[in-house]
Amino acid sequence: MKFFVDVLKKILLVVECVIAIAFFHWEKILFVGVVACDQFTKALVMKSMVPGESIPIVQNVFHLTYVLNPGAAFGILSNQRVFLLVTGVVLIAATAYFYPLLKKSDVYLKLGAVAILSGAVANLIDRAQTGYVVDFFDFRIWPVFNVADIAIVVGMGFMIYAILFRLDGGLNEVEEVRR
Repeated sequence: MKFFVDVLKKILLVVECVIAIAFFHWEKILFVGVVACDQFTKALVMKSMVPGESIPIVQNVFHLTYVLNPGAAFGILSNQRVFLLVTGVVLIAATAYFYPLLKKSDVYLKLGAVAILSGAVANLIDRAQTGYVVDFFDFRIWPVFNVADIAIVVGMGFMIYAILFRLDGGLNEVEEVRR
């Protein structure tokens, strides 16, 4: 019986360590998780589909469509690889420079910044390797996108929410000025 109690204590200690690491390093876990998930899903698409192929999941609603996007969001700045690479590197450098200031800020602002950065890095990896970004989620009424794009959009949502509703000077201050 003592053996099982000792094993249980060791398991609980490991769980506590994992939780402590996740709590204190959630930014790193989120960053690595988004980049890994994005790259993994893109690798699956590239391995199992050919560019232009579309697999209906829900006919005329949601398809997996393999698209090689030579531009930025919605295909803008198409074939401007050097500009998009430089822009991505500048974004990463600016985030690295300013992130220590965010560490003292609202959690939603930090979450948004990490999500945007991880999405940008994941798409930058594609662009650096091939000159294209692999997109595959296709809802038929919206341009085809990927996991990194989702992280960028959700990150922007968190940052907008933090700026408007949680930080000093947000909508609360605007309401006071109206009175």
